[in-house]
Amino acid sequence: MTYVKPTDLVTDLITAGETKIFLSTRDTIVRSIMGGALLALAAAFAVTVSVTTGIPLLGAVLFPVGFIMLYLLGYDLLTGVFVLAPLAWLARRPGVTLGGVLRNWGLVFVGNFIGAFAVALLMAIVFTNGWSTPPNEVGEAIGHIGENRTVGYAEHGAAGMLTLFVRAMLCNAMVATGVVMAMVAKDVPGKIMAMWMPIMLFFFMGFEHSIVNMFLFPSGLLLGGDFTIGDYLIWNEIPTVLGNLVGGLLLVGIPIYVTYGRTKASRAGRLPRAQRIRRGITTAPASVVDTTAEAIVDVPTDSAVPTR
Repeated sequence: MTYVKPTDLVTDLITAGETKIFLSTRDTIVRSIMGGALLALAAAFAVTVSVTTGIPLLGAVLFPVGFIMLYLLGYDLLTGVFVLAPLAWLARRPGVTLGGVLRNWGLVFVGNFIGAFAVALLMAIVFTNGWSTPPNEVGEAIGHIGENRTVGYAEHGAAGMLTLFVRAMLCNAMVATGVVMAMVAKDVPGKIMAMWMPIMLFFFMGFEHSIVNMFLFPSGLLLGGDFTIGDYLIWNEIPTVLGNLVGGLLLVGIPIYVTYGRTKASRAGRLPRAQRIRRGITTAPASVVDTTAEAIVDVPTDSAVPTR
């Protein structure tokens, strides 16, 4: 299997972020709708597996299929562009502005919500036999998820909000790692294996993912969950979006950029020449290698967007 070294990976990440920022409004919306829809279907699948088998771990093991499908097809998630788009801005790619980053985030948020909510409506029909019967056991479980992860947090006040925010941070630490890992391989099997691990981890740990919640909580409301739209927005979606942003940037994007995109000169250059030879260091790095310099590179398959 192929392996892309981190020093090369950071340039691919920056280029992917740049091309997403310059993508047309229509294409950004379409790809975001499909990304939200596929992830929502995967969430419905994982909950169904967990409820019908009584084995939550099995649901978590299988949930990554949705994430893998959408990234192999080049679709977008808000949690992914939270990391990719800012890297292009930090690298000062020509024409990339903070306004462009915010525009990308806004469009992807809207598209993801449309896709996830559409699946919530369709699955509510499935769970209730076209609204003719009470929700089945899976529908009831989704309703309880909405209650526990909104009203449940509210019962703890500020401590509940802090817990929600931290869970959202940790979630996108894993999801953003999955986005990055999708680019460490050039072949499909390698990409699948690399993406699978962090996505399985976040789902089983019950971390808060803003796009998954765009499906779970509207579904819960449609299926009779005992919470309100206000509960959903204040005690889940808004803090989750902010936590996903902070976690993706601080725990994944910025560390990768700082250590590989702005690499400092090696300390080996300070050693006497004789010691460098004994240690097998034939040349000493003379300057910082800037891997963010403009270069002609292939856009990784995960971005699946045309260059300018």
